[in-house]
Amino acid sequence: MGNKVTIIEYPKCSTCRAAVKSLKAKGNEVTTRDIVNDTPSAKELKELLAISGMDIKKLFNTSGEVYRELGLKDKLPAMSEEEKLDLLSQHGMLIKRPIVTDGKKVTVGYKEELFEQQWGGHE
Repeated sequence: MGNKVTIIEYPKCSTCRAAVKSLKAKGNEVTTRDIVNDTPSAKELKELLAISGMDIKKLFNTSGEVYRELGLKDKLPAMSEEEKLDLLSQHGMLIKRPIVTDGKKVTVGYKEELFEQQWGGHE
């Protein structure tokens, strides 16, 4: 029996599509959410970070255009966590995708080994 998971993704992203396919293949019940049209709020991102135990830097899509346009490589070190969360919540494309959660665990990005480990349906 798989998990009920929500994947926050960008529908045009081939990696996100592969992630959705992988989750479904593992028997998970998948709810998709558009990262641009339904961008997670700062509060929600903070909760996801807390569940995952990850550093906030891992939430940034460092290879994306928005990251470069805003010159974040130089600006991020001086920003507070609140400022970073606000920035992420205002720009869906700044967030590394896909984010998958079942409310108890969170993964960011897509690697098949990680998905097998986290979402492989092993209870």
